[in-house]
Amino acid sequence: MKVNVQTQHVSINSESRKEIEAKFDKISTHFPQLISCDIIITKEHGKHEAEIFTNYEGVRVSAKSTDDVMYPAIASALKKLEAGLRNRKGQLKADLHAKPTSTKPEIASDIIQEMKLV
Repeated sequence: MKVNVQTQHVSINSESRKEIEAKFDKISTHFPQLISCDIIITKEHGKHEAEIFTNYEGVRVSAKSTDDVMYPAIASALKKLEAGLRNRKGQLKADLHAKPTSTKPEIASDIIQEMKLV
């Protein structure tokens, strides 16, 4: 899975970038259909904000988290993203199950004809 890291008002080195990409390994093993994730890390007013976006089975899934420290903000956003992906996966699996169909006629005249009054 490709991880695109963008930063605003924050600078990260290559070691930090590798650590961030390593955090995505768990998600990529549980959801192998993911091709890429975009993460935007910003720092405003002393708070770090992490936003993660990805496309999963035709739907855009995103998560956002803020914290005073960068790494807990990223970890929290990843946890929220994983919950969103599990929710979407559950929706897709629920659509595969057969829905019950009604076998009774809905029109009153059809019901009376089936009663076989003699």
